[in-house]
Amino acid sequence: MPDANDDFDPPLFGFRFNVAFTREPIAARGGGTGASGDEPLCEGAFAEVTGLEASMEGKTIKEGGANYGAHQRAGQVSFATVVLKRGMTAERDLWNWWGLFSGGGTTDGNTRTNGAFAHRLTVRITMLDIDGTPRLKWRLERAMPVKFKAADFNGRASDVGIEEIHLAHEGLFFEAV
Repeated sequence: MPDANDDFDPPLFGFRFNVAFTREPIAARGGGTGASGDEPLCEGAFAEVTGLEASMEGKTIKEGGANYGAHQRAGQVSFATVVLKRGMTAERDLWNWWGLFSGGGTTDGNTRTNGAFAHRLTVRITMLDIDGTPRLKWRLERAMPVKFKAADFNGRASDVGIEEIHLAHEGLFFEAV
């Protein structure tokens, strides 16, 4: 008789994850086919990722004579803003990406018009098990930064400075690992 623990899949912890940013080649845009041919830009650890959610607006259709209830149909899907938080470092990659979209300039002092040279990126969030093995992966299609927040400064605080970047995107997908 097989051991009951052989089929046990323990719950995953939410503190082991990785975030990777890639740019799709121009020929692949519009297809959203996945990782083949993507140009890796950067990846790393963030302190927190929130907003991996999608919701659908249900459509109610009332039918005359059907007194028990209305019919429910699927409506448009919307996605929450994804917030990435990390400890402040001297690296300015997120600030530069934000600056390209917002026209606020980059660390090299260049100011550009809104979105003139900015690329929307594919963002993959990979959840790891306790051993560091990838277990689950979500993909954000055509992500762009919509808010950047630097760390709060307080001379009495002893916390690590946390910066945030908020991402709007055009699709949340679950990928095979």
